[in-house]
Amino acid sequence: MKAIKIFIVVISTFLLFNCVSFMEKTGQVLDGSAFRLKTVSVYKISGEKGNQQEIKIFVVENKEKEKSIIITLENFPMIKLFGSFPNKEGVFTLTTLEFLSGSANGWNEYTMELIGTGNLKFEDTVILKIDEIEPVQITKGRVQLYDTRLTGNEALSALRNRRERIIAVTEWMSSLNLEKGKKINDFERFWQPILLPETVLKKKRPTGWIQDADQFQKTDSIRWNISYTERTFSEELWPIRNSGTLLRDWEEAIGWIYLEYEWKNIVELLLKETFFTKIK
Repeated sequence: MKAIKIFIVVISTFLLFNCVSFMEKTGQVLDGSAFRLKTVSVYKISGEKGNQQEIKIFVVENKEKEKSIIITLENFPMIKLFGSFPNKEGVFTLTTLEFLSGSANGWNEYTMELIGTGNLKFEDTVILKIDEIEPVQITKGRVQLYDTRLTGNEALSALRNRRERIIAVTEWMSSLNLEKGKKINDFERFWQPILLPETVLKKKRPTGWIQDADQFQKTDSIRWNISYTERTFSEELWPIRNSGTLLRDWEEAIGWIYLEYEWKNIVELLLKETFFTKIK
């Protein structure tokens, strides 16, 4: 049992620092998906990278030689977008988003249905233009927390509930109209003192976050400033923050929070016509 716990901590640390591929390979071997898809070719954005985020397109095929595509984004290594192989006119559909991200305590993994269409032509110049992309619902997933693993309906319920909370938090964050486009480490440094000032050093806390006559509520080992909660957050978030649930979501799923917060930017990026060069 001790060896299992050590293994989980090591794997989770890989995921925490965005080294997703190692855990992904492990998961694929365990569920058999590693043997279902073979990479046929790989394409990346043409020209000098500069400040442009790298996007890659993978053409893959299954055992029946049926082809499909996978789209990845450099700044969001926790997700892969899956789609059908384009027809003769270049039209394809986006089908699912696969997410895998971890923390020091474990990881979250899920598949979400997508509604999306686009055009992709593999000619002398490879051009990608997505027309629409909209997430629908999580259809399956797994959750690992320390040495406990949730699967099936139990995992599905936990993941869907967490997504509802994360969407509520990120909608509030977006309503502040603060700068987006930060990388995940900068995102964490900027937002943790605002969302969870009790968990950071005093010098990092927002000015005036604590006032005379503020009331506190202790949950586990943390005294939450419930007056700060009520001054700062929308009412639907009060119980989430004051109960410590927001802290658990932050600690166990910061990559997911980051993804939801930046989702509109991801969509805007993918809706642009983009040129690619074959690299494999």
